[in-house]
Amino acid sequence: MQRTVDIAPGVHLWSEARGPVGAPALLLIMGAQASGLGWPEELVDALAARHRVIRYDHRDAGRSTWSYDEHPYRVTDLADDALAVLDAHGVERAHVVGMSLGGMLAQLLLADRPDRILSATLMCTCALSEKPLIAPDGTETAAADLPAIDPRVLEMWARPVEDHGLEAELDRRVEHWRVLSGSELPFHADEMRERERRIIEHSGRYDVSLAHGRADHSGMLRTEELARNAVPTLVVEAPAEPVFPPPHPSHLQQGIGAARLVRIPGMGHALPRECLGPLADAILAHTAGA
Repeated sequence: MQRTVDIAPGVHLWSEARGPVGAPALLLIMGAQASGLGWPEELVDALAARHRVIRYDHRDAGRSTWSYDEHPYRVTDLADDALAVLDAHGVERAHVVGMSLGGMLAQLLLADRPDRILSATLMCTCALSEKPLIAPDGTETAAADLPAIDPRVLEMWARPVEDHGLEAELDRRVEHWRVLSGSELPFHADEMRERERRIIEHSGRYDVSLAHGRADHSGMLRTEELARNAVPTLVVEAPAEPVFPPPHPSHLQQGIGAARLVRIPGMGHALPRECLGPLADAILAHTAGA
């Protein structure tokens, strides 16, 4: 079931719900500039066996309104959008799964609106906390000194995105995901190309918005609030992650109360077929115990 969510005059979000109507709700929050269709169908179907799974397109992505220039917003406003999606689907409390920017938005929800969250699963993201990382030997590492984004990713992100037609854009997106996927698992270029083609068909356009990078990122730290968190939280460690590489997941787990860590072998900053089964199993085990 698809539903349009109005969040401001002239601004709406595309959303979809799948799974038993009476099952506990599970909200999927994708990363920056990403459509909700970035969540693979196999993963959505696996989660929908036990949950009413809701996914949506952020502002300036997919079928949602692209209007940053006319209606600028803060990144923290995107967390409010997630709550608006729940409201539109009649959901008071939900399990939340966030990836990349979506993991940051999920942390904002944990900190600011824990009354709306049954559990949280965070992956491929960094902590909104200044608490230092403490190693097993007691050594402390400041949050600012944790590993930076892989230079290959930064170089890729620095390239201008030019319009050379649909197929060239698909080529660019496939290479983007090849770098983000890391090198521990095979990269299935044809599958990724078809996933991106479906996203473009869903969106009705193949250009790329830079709105989430341009939006105001201030006011996102929640060090004390996350330390007090009591909502069951699962942190997924992706060992091949080039954007927030280990030990970022350990830092995330240490900074959030009621958090535990699970490792998905070979996973990078992407959702390849090899990771979908283990990831679904981990999320379902977590939500069942929450």
